[in-house]
Amino acid sequence: MVVVSSNFPSNLNLDKTRKNTVMTNSYISKLTQAWNKNNSLLCVGLDPDLKKLPAQFQKKSSGITEFCCAIIDATAELACAFKPQIAYFSAARAEPQLEEICAYLRKNYPHLPIILDAKRGDIGATAQQYALEAFERYGADAVTVNPYMGFDSVEPYLEWKDKGCIVLCRTSNAGGSDLQFLQVNGRPLYQHVADLVANKWNSNGQCSLVVGATFPEEIKQVRHIVGDMPLLVPGIGAQGGDVAATVAAGKTSVGGIMINSSRAILFAKASIAEDFTEAAKRVAQQTRDEINLYR
Repeated sequence: MVVVSSNFPSNLNLDKTRKNTVMTNSYISKLTQAWNKNNSLLCVGLDPDLKKLPAQFQKKSSGITEFCCAIIDATAELACAFKPQIAYFSAARAEPQLEEICAYLRKNYPHLPIILDAKRGDIGATAQQYALEAFERYGADAVTVNPYMGFDSVEPYLEWKDKGCIVLCRTSNAGGSDLQFLQVNGRPLYQHVADLVANKWNSNGQCSLVVGATFPEEIKQVRHIVGDMPLLVPGIGAQGGDVAATVAAGKTSVGGIMINSSRAILFAKASIAEDFTEAAKRVAQQTRDEINLYR
């Protein structure tokens, strides 16, 4: 059992001048080092659904923190990044616990990027506040954003030059095709987004794209457009994406992809007798090793 202290280091006084400084420990450099150090393309998603947590955590005020930190300890050596999904914390009124979890990651696993999965998309002063939320309040290394409102909705995140901006491109859900396959100048909208991000928005080299594992042919198309830009790839595990096809379509010589798995790892416990952390580590290692078979 992980013992979680309430005396987490504060991340609310981060040096704001770093917004204008390209840090040597930037999102991209940290991710590249994690790919190499852990020999892993696996991103572990933190989606703490209260109804699915082990019983000992469901009614504790610190339950989400303790559960997620235990999962982190069990899987950190097998991962290239962790991706907390903010909706699970917000719905449970657990944003303070998300702060604690991010602080725990920064303190104990500073070499692993924290990706805040928030899918923000707004303009002007509102977008600036969302950027502060991601990078100051939570101290994330990168945040997912929605490009639907155009460049001025993404620009506030790009002002943080050491941080990552991960733009939705070709999402793993079936309904994504409703818009992402609309034709723009003779090609699907998702390809237009990929080209826009790679060739116009990525002036500081801090951008990535979300491309779902459920569409490996689209991963291949995006990789052709964006070169070595990192891709965040959800959709394996519970969503059934093909690992071999995903790796073949998205890998680069240095890594190139963060293949996310959340529920399949978090709630991997197969029997009453199995400890949830041992189950999470077992599935994470199986997933990491399967991915590496095709690198």
